Amino acid sequence: MTDKQPSLDFGSRELPEILSILPLFDATLFPKMVVPVVIMQRESIQLVDEAMSKDRTIGLILSKNSEVKSKYTPDDLYKFGTTALILKMAKIEDNRAQLLVQGLGRFKVKDFIKGKPYLQARVENLQEIEIKSKEIDALMANLIGLFTKVVEFSPGLSPDILSMAKSIQVPGILADMIVSIINSTLEEKQKVLETLNIKKRLQEVTRLVNYQLEILKLGSKIQSQVKGDMDKKQREYYLRQQMEAIKEELGEKDETSIEIEEYKAKIKEKNLPKEALKEAEREIGRLSRMHPSSSEYTVASTYLDWLTSLPWNESTEDKLDIKKARKILDDDHYGLKKPKKRIIEFLAVRKLKPESKGPILCLAGPPGTGKTSLGRSIARALGRKFHRISLGGVRDEAEIRGHRRTYVGALPGRIIQGIRRAESNNPVFMLDEIDKVGSDFRGDPSSALLEVLDPEQNFSFSDHYLDVPFDLSKVMFITTANILDTIPPALRDRMEVLHLLGYTLDEKIKIANRFLIPRQREAHGLNSSQISFTNASIKNIITGYTREAGLRNLEREIATICRGVATQIAEGDTKAVKINVKDIYKYLGPVNYTSEVRARPSKPGIAMGLAWTQAGGMLLFVEATSMKGKKGLTLTGQLGDVMKESATAALSFIRANASKIGISENFFDKIDIHIHIPEGAIPKDGPSAGVTILTALVSLLTNKTIKKDLAMTGEITLRGRVLPVGGIKEKVLAAHHAGIKSIIMPKWNEKDLEEDIPEKVKKEIQFHFVDEMMEVLKIAIGK
Repeated sequence: MTDKQPSLDFGSRELPEILSILPLFDATLFPKMVVPVVIMQRESIQLVDEAMSKDRTIGLILSKNSEVKSKYTPDDLYKFGTTALILKMAKIEDNRAQLLVQGLGRFKVKDFIKGKPYLQARVENLQEIEIKSKEIDALMANLIGLFTKVVEFSPGLSPDILSMAKSIQVPGILADMIVSIINSTLEEKQKVLETLNIKKRLQEVTRLVNYQLEILKLGSKIQSQVKGDMDKKQREYYLRQQMEAIKEELGEKDETSIEIEEYKAKIKEKNLPKEALKEAEREIGRLSRMHPSSSEYTVASTYLDWLTSLPWNESTEDKLDIKKARKILDDDHYGLKKPKKRIIEFLAVRKLKPESKGPILCLAGPPGTGKTSLGRSIARALGRKFHRISLGGVRDEAEIRGHRRTYVGALPGRIIQGIRRAESNNPVFMLDEIDKVGSDFRGDPSSALLEVLDPEQNFSFSDHYLDVPFDLSKVMFITTANILDTIPPALRDRMEVLHLLGYTLDEKIKIANRFLIPRQREAHGLNSSQISFTNASIKNIITGYTREAGLRNLEREIATICRGVATQIAEGDTKAVKINVKDIYKYLGPVNYTSEVRARPSKPGIAMGLAWTQAGGMLLFVEATSMKGKKGLTLTGQLGDVMKESATAALSFIRANASKIGISENFFDKIDIHIHIPEGAIPKDGPSAGVTILTALVSLLTNKTIKKDLAMTGEITLRGRVLPVGGIKEKVLAAHHAGIKSIIMPKWNEKDLEEDIPEKVKKEIQFHFVDEMMEVLKIAIGK
């Protein structure tokens, strides 16, 4: 180690004009300041060795880049540096050396000199001129005041440094000393080194010290807040520990422990499936580490409540007495042979094979035909719990699958909620109005129902909230719909569709006597001795005040009469009333519907068709007329495109077969034809009116009336073929209700009469099955 003491008489030392340059990358040296320096490059060590053998004077310049380089170029360094004296030098292992250097003065590089393996430069030594003024003194006093506060907020700075700073009377040295101590960037310190004007240097250092002081104050404030929070938490923790110790001495348990023990007992009692058990144990572990006031505690406890309240293994025992089940179904509903037959078949299979999966039934039919109430009867016949949810207007997938637990107020979907309310894993579960499920940006509920209603998948139904599989394969799902067209094909494919078609007049009378009237008597506080109905009066209510496939409006009208009778009895006007046909007007007012068959005059150009609607079947009148013109065809009555095309096809068939029909082949040259279908406010469409339109046109052109009490339905082709149509039962029942005696329909629809149409209707109506339009004309007009 070299430790030869240099001369410390800085004032008398003459600074050289050519200096060996040692680059610095992590520090800035100011005049009169002392800093340690570590060097590693071979060239730098050679530079120091040569300086130590001479006057120990070198030049230190800060590198523009903070990265360590093996060799520096002049472009890598600033132009201003500090002449330094090597006070001590010690070589250590790995070709490294440690220096202790002291700044002597500032210099500015004029140019660099080549010839040495290290950098050498010709420099201009910069002398400081002492300036004394009130402004300088004020700047120095302000700087000392700020630095005093910095030392107060910095525990790492010794008070001796403050004493040293206060003892310095030279403004430039004071500024250099303070800037070398505070925490500023190398670029900011280099800027101070390059500032030769004493006043500006003091101002720049004041700015840096002020900035450093603000940071220290903010840090102190944050530290105080953190310390205060920690003290508060430590105090709370200490108090809680004391409370626990007191409860332990008293032999009491805290509420959290009691709740966790209750959950563990419930889980053990429930005998959860493997995945559900694993999830429950994990949540209990999380719950035990939480404080009861935490929001996460509430989320975890709510989840465990759901998990332990579901009927994982609880189920009701099916009643497999086939005769008793048949009696229950017959007692609750009149008719509905197909659905009843299917339920009895399910019970029979269940009796022979107990582990068979439940069917997915879809009860489709017009409103008021007993779809929802049939679901309750099925549950009663099976001895199962019943739960119903309405899907009408549901647009959010989360309604079916539930919300994920990350959301505030998350809950399971309506399927899992229904299972929990049923308290059984094999209830009869009714999904009402499945044809009215919608979809929007929140998802498609019908897609979520695909898993629910698939027996091959629903044994492991995963609700987003539970996040564990739940077995729905034991559930008997029953869905209801008014129409099947709006149900997605994939969903409809998973269901066994049972059509509940409209009731005949006789069926409605029997249902009214057996179910509707007794129910309304009870609802209005009446008994059978106080009010009774004749069959003729019920028939009059059905034909004159209702027009529906179901029974809802009929029940409303009966309720209206019951209210009127209840009012009379309550006022003391009467004690008992028997409702006859003549009494109905008194309670219900004038009839709402009259027989359209009788109201329409029998004239050429008027034909009667049959139409299907969501509410059942109805009569559809077609009126045709002609006037002077030239090949014009006008269609009115708010007709759809398909019906307009049927009218055009009918006219083309007539023109092509005019001679066979018995009219002039040029009939269309001098006339315009207008076809109108009444009730113009109601949109109409479909191909089944083709036969009716063609018959009305032929009746008009031949000036012959169509046979009385004759209705027809069927699609036509340009070649005169009659094609099959749908909704046969509804159409036939509507015709029977209106008193129609004869119906013309496609031969291909003959099979639809065999099972769906009641025998009484088939006996009272004569059916004509046709393949060709000429057969229709022969029957209807006599052509």
